[in-house]
Amino acid sequence: MNSHPDHQVQADPEAAPIVYEQPLNERMRTFLRLEFLYTQACYHSESPNPWSARAAVASLLEILAITARGDSRSEVLKELERHVNVLKEYQTKTGVDPGRLKSLMSNLVKLRNDLSTIGGNYMGPLRDSEFLSSIKHRSAIPGGTCDFDLPDYSYWLNRPAEVRSAEFDGWLALIRPLCDSIAELLWLTRQNAKCKSEIAAGGIFQLQFDRENPCQLVRVTLPPETDLFPEISGSQHRCTIRFLNWLDATSRPVHVEMDVPFLLTCCA
Repeated sequence: MNSHPDHQVQADPEAAPIVYEQPLNERMRTFLRLEFLYTQACYHSESPNPWSARAAVASLLEILAITARGDSRSEVLKELERHVNVLKEYQTKTGVDPGRLKSLMSNLVKLRNDLSTIGGNYMGPLRDSEFLSSIKHRSAIPGGTCDFDLPDYSYWLNRPAEVRSAEFDGWLALIRPLCDSIAELLWLTRQNAKCKSEIAAGGIFQLQFDRENPCQLVRVTLPPETDLFPEISGSQHRCTIRFLNWLDATSRPVHVEMDVPFLLTCCA
């Protein structure tokens, strides 16, 4: 929808809806951040130019920083085990596709085994790398990774793309068991929830969740042509969604007071 009735945006029939996600606990926040950074690292690593290599390394260093603050591996292993046990319960239920169920369980078990096998010090080679540590240290300074600051980094960036890519792929391989597991867990979390149509009266929507089955992730879906976006806040037990109108990059978004239809998905 468009909040300016006198300014109609021409909708692209092939454009995908825009989905906004809000994590409601620390574990989900960590998972979403790692998914985002891993996707970004993989995307930039596929490009042969040095600027993309810089972006890929920056994403890798942020992954290292996040995983250094807690035991993400243990959290992921617990979630994988929980989902395996949930899927086991479906084996005795009617109307379940046994082939698909077996495939899902096999994938989760493989991810769990791969993550268990790498051990707790799987990030050690990355954290012990003097090369990556020097880049991380200089990255805290604006413009601190310029060529004159890190001549060894400049040399690495100017190596043949296939050589540089092979080295970076080796670094990615160390974090892949964790990040692939997170991607699968987030896919299951999103897929297991059903979206429903809601209306935010006066641009505000409030909801409370069942305390016995707290929500982990809220997803708000809007049509691509809208100039509205949601501001979501809350906890595992309650949530408030406010819709704001985007004007331009020089103006502050304003709260809309009209009713706003949207799709809501609450992922437990």
